[in-house]
Amino acid sequence: MNEPTAYGRTAGHETAAVEVHTPIPIVPAHTAPLTPVQPGTIPAVTSVVLPDGRVVTGYAIEPAKPEPVAHKPAVSRAAVNIALGGVGFLAVCGGLLMLTAFITALTALVTQLVILAAVVFGGWIAVQVFSASGHGGGTTVNIRKAVIKRSKFYG
Repeated sequence: MNEPTAYGRTAGHETAAVEVHTPIPIVPAHTAPLTPVQPGTIPAVTSVVLPDGRVVTGYAIEPAKPEPVAHKPAVSRAAVNIALGGVGFLAVCGGLLMLTAFITALTALVTQLVILAAVVFGGWIAVQVFSASGHGGGTTVNIRKAVIKRSKFYG
């Protein structure tokens, strides 16, 4: 039967071998070896007396000074560009709205002119038709008295 061993494994079960990989740092071949550089001046040795009476002696270390930051404008360039784009978009939208209104008004004007021309032309035709049927003037030809002989008309 399978009885536990001292390591908590049961007898009769084998464990797989574990392979351990250790990372090896890669050093670029083109880097120059580091050489120590002496400071331009020798720093002064200072001593500090601690509150409990001990004396600590060493070199004074100057704090690292950050590089000066370039003056940034109050508003970023990206925000200015976005705002200008919005103003331009609004101007275009307003222009398109005015163009649409102009095209609509022009269409209505052309439609009204076509209707007016149809009414005037129709009225003129009506006047011509109704005035021709009256005895106001013109030439009346009585075709019944005409004679046709050998495909020739004698009127």
